[in-house]
Amino acid sequence: MSDDEGGYEAGDGGGTPPYAYDDEPDYDPDEPMDPVEPEEGNNDLDDPAGVAQDVVEVVESGDPSAAANRIKGGKAPKDKKIPSDQRTTTPYMTKYERARILGTRALQISMNAPVLVDLEGETDPLQIAIKELREKKIPLIVRRYLPDGYYEDWTCEELLQ
Repeated sequence: MSDDEGGYEAGDGGGTPPYAYDDEPDYDPDEPMDPVEPEEGNNDLDDPAGVAQDVVEVVESGDPSAAANRIKGGKAPKDKKIPSDQRTTTPYMTKYERARILGTRALQISMNAPVLVDLEGETDPLQIAIKELREKKIPLIVRRYLPDGYYEDWTCEELLQ
């Protein structure tokens, strides 16, 4: 017995079934393409600095199982927020939070988000994000989940004392 276990004869050109080239295509070449609708929303490019001050994104950190427990609790997610004066976690940014914040902000900058610092020839989004972090101008909030499902929100400025 040969190595060809496909059940094809040796003289058919390699053991593969013939391909039918005369099949019709799956599409109609005469059919027009679907028209592309412009996106709705704010396309105001004249004032990008005004847009950045209104948008604040929350970067979640902490125990993933605690984040999963936030759904199971009987309270609404807004009721599980710990007030700023009762926060118990350390007021310092961890290296994991720093990495996530820099990556998130660099992604935003690469997607043409407004830059909040003066550029001095920098073009790399990560270097711009590092400069924003150094000057405490990153508009992100770190959300730390606790084991009981409650969470604390910290601004980057608070964590960079």
